[in-house]
Amino acid sequence: MLGKKNYGIIILALFFLKTTAFSQSAHKFLRKADGFYQNGNFKMAEENYRKSLEKQPTEKSNFNLGNSIFQQQRYDDAIMQYGDLASKSKDNTLKSNSLYNKGNAHFLKKEYEQAVNAYKESLRLSPKDADAKINLAKAKKLLEEQQKQNQQQNQDKKKDKKDKKNQDQNQDQQNQKQNQEPDKQPQKNQNQQSQQDLKKEDAKRMLQVMDDEERKVQQRMKKGNPKPSRSAKDW
Repeated sequence: MLGKKNYGIIILALFFLKTTAFSQSAHKFLRKADGFYQNGNFKMAEENYRKSLEKQPTEKSNFNLGNSIFQQQRYDDAIMQYGDLASKSKDNTLKSNSLYNKGNAHFLKKEYEQAVNAYKESLRLSPKDADAKINLAKAKKLLEEQQKQNQQQNQDKKKDKKDKKNQDQNQDQQNQKQNQEPDKQPQKNQNQQSQQDLKKEDAKRMLQVMDDEERKVQQRMKKGNPKPSRSAKDW
């Protein structure tokens, strides 16, 4: 149960936004904006905070404008609003709260390095802020995990690139080998043709020899046989 309790504290600390009280002399737009904010209508709250700033710019109105933007999950706009206020304000408490909320916006965008920096700046102004300490520890842990993951992804990319290079080299070698083989083919065909020509020539000679032998045999047979004798009878 202790683990769940601690986890709950971290979540509550993460999503808890520092707020400022409105002075009783605040303009009607500030009161309307506060009412919309408390009822969860953050869009209308933003609209009325902006109207109040047009009439009378105050740091508190700018801060709460940032909160209404944050609650609409427009974290980039909220970061700009909080950062601008923190850089200009002379109130250390307001600066610290703005930096804390800026860290939350970075955290929810998974920009853990920027979140760590914002929480650290907030703690320099408010060293005893427990919420900032908890979120700083959480952001540091997630930043370390993110860096390890990015490192592994970079290694995988390098390995894939190396494997692809090796595959390309092997393919080039195979292509070169295939390109060289046709050059040998004509020589092979030429040799085969030469052998075929030799076989034809040998066959021709053998036929010639056989013809010569046959003529000789026929000539010998003619010489060995007696000529037909003439008849002794005269007619």
